[in-house]
Amino acid sequence: MDNAVLHIADVNKSFGGLHALSDIDLQVMEGTTHAIIGPNGAGKSTLLNICIGRLAPDSGAVVFNGEVITGKQPYEINQLGVARVFQTPEIFPDLTLLQNVMIPAFARRDGAFRLNGWQMASHQAEIMGQAEHWLEDVGLIGLRNRFAASLSRGDKRRLELAMGLVQHPRLLLLDEPTAGMSRHDTNATIDLLKKIKARGMTKVIIEHDMHVVFSLADRITVLAQGMIIADGRPDEVRGNPVVQEAYLGGTNP
Repeated sequence: MDNAVLHIADVNKSFGGLHALSDIDLQVMEGTTHAIIGPNGAGKSTLLNICIGRLAPDSGAVVFNGEVITGKQPYEINQLGVARVFQTPEIFPDLTLLQNVMIPAFARRDGAFRLNGWQMASHQAEIMGQAEHWLEDVGLIGLRNRFAASLSRGDKRRLELAMGLVQHPRLLLLDEPTAGMSRHDTNATIDLLKKIKARGMTKVIIEHDMHVVFSLADRITVLAQGMIIADGRPDEVRGNPVVQEAYLGGTNP
């Protein structure tokens, strides 16, 4: 389709004798939130790792914004406009929250990663303002001068979300963005992601919390044993008996 930002085209991946992904073909449309769900071991994180260049597929290709990105390095894919929030937060514990968010902002602007970039660049004030904006959006601005190591797990996830958003990606990949959060913080994150959607950012979300999935997703792809078993609108997936049996426990969520 012409408005597909991401096309995962017939991707296969095996680890030894284990078929992690088999003939995965899906498209993510511009401006949508596309959820990928499935039980543990279904291949969800493997698929995201292929999309960002951390893993190479055995066959097939990933196309972003009309360009084949299979074979590119993760930093090259990031520069094209793809950012990822990881399942386990990847932050700099010995730096402040503000410094954590400034680093990816510099990397996105300058095309290079510098751990002390905030101390070196002439546009430091501009980048600091961007970092403070996203810390405000995720509810962490009051902690901007604290070291990241002191944060709770939920706040670490919100910090990494700010680190992704500050890059102004065209496509944001989120691997379980609400894991470890309280219900209050989860609902606040849902509200934030809805606000981001209103700004036109395309998102792919891996998530086990069905409240999050059905609150955010425009389309849902269901994986089981490395294969797509369902793909469609949330109401279609919710009522799919194959999905209910394989993942949703046989009952409607």
